[in-house]
Amino acid sequence: MNRDIQQRAAKIKMLLMDVDGVLTNGKLYNVPDAEGHMVETKGFDSQDGIGLQWLNWKGIKTGVISGRVSPATAERARQCKMAYVYQGHIEKVPILEEILADAKIDVSEVAYVGDDLTDVVIMRRVGLAIAPANARPEVKKVAHHVTAAPGGEGAIREVVELLLAAQGLWGEILRHYEVGE
Repeated sequence: MNRDIQQRAAKIKMLLMDVDGVLTNGKLYNVPDAEGHMVETKGFDSQDGIGLQWLNWKGIKTGVISGRVSPATAERARQCKMAYVYQGHIEKVPILEEILADAKIDVSEVAYVGDDLTDVVIMRRVGLAIAPANARPEVKKVAHHVTAAPGGEGAIREVVELLLAAQGLWGEILRHYEVGE
């Protein structure tokens, strides 16, 4: 891991993320409910989910800021024990400021993962800006780090492992599961 990325990751107390294209592959599925009304759903990666729970175990808060409103996102956030869930917000800077005030942490202690243009304004402000492999080229240019995995296919798990390793906590996770380092 690059020394600059490691130093930035070592300070992180909160991981914030976009949803579509980051926690998912960006595809939205409209399916009928029991009454025949169309509802939106999306797919999430199970390894991302357990990784987010590990952050919770280690006291690193998580949250999402999404332009779309989706019950699937709210449920995934609940499952992953996210501290902050903001949906329906394309203008994300005021939300970031609200979260920082509530969490009482500095913006340098926040990592943000985003894939599209609406994420750049936050990425330019946080301590560690990350783009998944499937991010727009303009977003990758702004990111401090680009994951090998695309959104919805392990990008967040990769970020979790990076943060835990930089903070000396990854070995504890491996030992917990009786896996050698």
